[in-house]
Amino acid sequence: MIKKILIANRGEIASRIVRTCRKMGIASVAVYSEADKDAPYVSKADEAFLLGGSRVNESYLNATKIFEIAKLANCDAVHPGYGFLSEDANFARKCAKEDLIFIGPHPDVIEKMGNKVAARKLMELTGLPVVPGLSRPLINSKEAVWEAGKIGYPVMLKAAAGGGGIGMQVANDEVELLKIYEGNQKRALMFFGNGEMFIEKLIENPRHIEIQVLADTFGHSVYLWERECSIQRRHQKVFEEAPSPFLDNETREAMGDAAVKAIETIGYYNAGTLEFLVDVNKNFYFLEMNTRLQVEHPVTEEITGLDLVEQQIRIASGEQLAFKQEEIPRDGHSIEVRIYAEDPVTFFPSPGKITELKVPQEDYIRHELAVHNRSVVSHFYDPMIAKLIVKGSSRLQAIQRLVEALDLYKVEGIKTNLPLLRQIAAHEKYQQGETTTDFIETYIKKNGTTT
Repeated sequence: MIKKILIANRGEIASRIVRTCRKMGIASVAVYSEADKDAPYVSKADEAFLLGGSRVNESYLNATKIFEIAKLANCDAVHPGYGFLSEDANFARKCAKEDLIFIGPHPDVIEKMGNKVAARKLMELTGLPVVPGLSRPLINSKEAVWEAGKIGYPVMLKAAAGGGGIGMQVANDEVELLKIYEGNQKRALMFFGNGEMFIEKLIENPRHIEIQVLADTFGHSVYLWERECSIQRRHQKVFEEAPSPFLDNETREAMGDAAVKAIETIGYYNAGTLEFLVDVNKNFYFLEMNTRLQVEHPVTEEITGLDLVEQQIRIASGEQLAFKQEEIPRDGHSIEVRIYAEDPVTFFPSPGKITELKVPQEDYIRHELAVHNRSVVSHFYDPMIAKLIVKGSSRLQAIQRLVEALDLYKVEGIKTNLPLLRQIAAHEKYQQGETTTDFIETYIKKNGTTT
């Protein structure tokens, strides 16, 4: 079993990993930037080391410094969390060279799945259905127009190396496609160092549903049901829940079986998530794979009773999965909302000092917090400051508990998206399960009111 883990991350996910390490009797080492020196996770870990300056390239992306600290602290493993270096194949390879266990999949698989075009092509070979489109990078804007003509408008132009909605844009006709192509390509090059673009048919009004998988190094694989993450803003998830209010058991099992077949075909191990678009007729299409822990993993934990971080550590330690597919429970309903330090109307980030923080406390409420009272929210990092997770015996009960919890949640000193979250949770269309990807655009007006 792994004995000491360096957590190459920050915020709530660092605290989350520390919690499981403590439960398992594993020593934890935190790293922090100058901006994060007073962050809660720093004091929670067994040891903590200054990584560098506040900018990510000076700290959380500084692999050389991370390895120096890991050796200094006598760590035998690195957990990358999500974001930053979690899906960097070269970082995973360097861990092996430094005699550190990387708590994640093989770097070759990370690399293959990290490029959306390569991942799409690979998943096609495994038999997974993919969105109609081109399974190679576009040559130029003229080819984009040609392919769009064959696929049929509207289309989605995407960055091959993209993520988080960057480099994604809809084109309803040839004029729009030509207009957005160059700008998307420049953004992709700036953010990912790769300007390759590809094109897919736009699946209109879909559900965004993902399958959580686990696989050990002995050839055993399972899926831990699904999460619905359809309510999004600019392709960024806002609400996540498990199970999906849309899927029937037949579709659920078909998606899970397809996901397991796919990861077994490519030799995947550790935790991962296959994301799908699901149309109104419950046809599902592979979207992308995240070769890491997901932000929304708590809702899966709540309905299965499994600790996904613990499972990651056990797999990385060379253990077999201790359960079979038919032994995985699906108990109740869980919902997670992401709380951001941002203006709820303009969505601009809102850094600053939190002057008051009060969170509701009930046995059915779970908090994953990156901040505490008097914390300073930095402009250097992602503005997510917390996750609120509730569980109920049914979706209706979970929603009622969420509405109550959001009403009691209080953050002062900065602006947050709490008003938006309250509007969504209270909206009758959400409560009825009408959770498609255009929910916010359809039902929430720009001034923050509902329709």
